[in-house]
Amino acid sequence: MEPLGNATTTARNQTATPRRSKSYGYSRRSLGVELASRFGTTPGHLTAVRVTTNRGIPKPRNLNDQVDPEHIALLVKKEWKLSYVTPLYQFRHTQLKSYSKQLATFIVTEKQKGVAVEIGAETGFKVVFTALLGLAEGEDAETVFIQIYSKPVFATNGEAAKVVWSGWLSCIAGEADFLRSLPPDFTCLPLFGASGAESLTALVKSWFGKTFDCQFGPLAINSTSLQWLAALWTACNPDVNIRYLKLAWIIPAQPPLDVSYTVHSQDAWELWNSIQQEGGLKDKVDIKEVTRFIRGLESNFFCHFRIHLSAGSLIKVSTSLGSAHQDGKIRISSSDMMRSILSLLTECALLKMPI
Repeated sequence: MEPLGNATTTARNQTATPRRSKSYGYSRRSLGVELASRFGTTPGHLTAVRVTTNRGIPKPRNLNDQVDPEHIALLVKKEWKLSYVTPLYQFRHTQLKSYSKQLATFIVTEKQKGVAVEIGAETGFKVVFTALLGLAEGEDAETVFIQIYSKPVFATNGEAAKVVWSGWLSCIAGEADFLRSLPPDFTCLPLFGASGAESLTALVKSWFGKTFDCQFGPLAINSTSLQWLAALWTACNPDVNIRYLKLAWIIPAQPPLDVSYTVHSQDAWELWNSIQQEGGLKDKVDIKEVTRFIRGLESNFFCHFRIHLSAGSLIKVSTSLGSAHQDGKIRISSSDMMRSILSLLTECALLKMPI
């Protein structure tokens, strides 16, 4: 068997230290003990979010017909650190200008209290909330994009303020039954992405928590979701050149072993096509096909390097269309796949929420 790609392995100098997961509770008002009186129900009556076992193969399409190209440009080609967010209480898309002023005031106030903000000297902050119309589908709320601007103290006359932090809240193809089960005072935007200083991210999360009685938590991208991304990016279209499919595993050896495996786009497509010919639907991707696809890659790797990748954990997937890491970092490099990727991540966020 010819190798599908090339690989590198790196032994770690030290044994990885297990991470302790932090327990994130949910707000009393939104999803806790006051739920019965406010909702007229109990937490158990909220519709559970179902795990998707098959997805439509994403078709490359021009979002510019539905979404402002300038808005699309805000999301692509940046690395975003992901979190999940519980439903926002009394959030209104019609109040975005007011929220802009409130958040700017909050940041200034917190800084005056001595809260460290990692951007250096500045004369003030400007915050802009923008609704990215056209991304939402069905009963989803429209995506909200946030930018924080700052102007240096010694800026020249006419020098524009620079964006020092960006973030967004989104819900793409969210579970319809779950969304309908929420009371009307709650807006579900469960997926949060941030790019910028962690101190500003913390302030933004704090303001949202105080204003909309919501909770944030870290959103890791587990091995199964990374496998989905690898399959979806590969299966999107034979005419779309993903250029390469690069995957990274960590193997629990002593010391732990990092394995990087790069597959040529044509080889990846031919492997996927052979799996689809086994009876799968051409317009759908099933979890069983995803598993067979990854097992095929692992089998080819074992034939040439005698390393069982299945004994480890998939921690990163990347193509020219985008990349994703287990620690919750995502980069969307092409708008063609934006809705499909955000849909998968929305599901991850909904499943992670403690409700």
